[in-house]
Amino acid sequence: QVQLVESGGGLVQAGGSLRLSCAASGRTSSTYAMGWFRQALGKDHEFVAAITRSGGRTSYADSVKGRFTISRENAKNTMTLQMNSLKPEDTAVYYCAADSRFDYRLGYRRWEYDYWGQGTQVTVSS
Repeated sequence: QVQLVESGGGLVQAGGSLRLSCAASGRTSSTYAMGWFRQALGKDHEFVAAITRSGGRTSYADSVKGRFTISRENAKNTMTLQMNSLKPEDTAVYYCAADSRFDYRLGYRRWEYDYWGQGTQVTVSS
């Protein structure tokens, strides 16, 4: 089992920055790709970004490309999402996710991840 805990959410003005963190514990050696998803009120989960275990490959949703940066530090079992130039439409609950099943996959769909955190709220005011 792997446990994921997000932190770093909060309220920020448009144009501002936030840094989200995801701390993994348990059988972290079994985690491959990790990713961030978000869910705005009344909407479906949306893929935000993902990173392979080595950090050598990353993937971003078009809506955040150039503004968000995903990274991970395996020695500390942490993953971060640096969010710059935030917009009101970035307001959502952000979830950390981990894939423990396929080493080669860099997923962007919910079913490709089998471990999830509880989420952290990000609110961007206009």
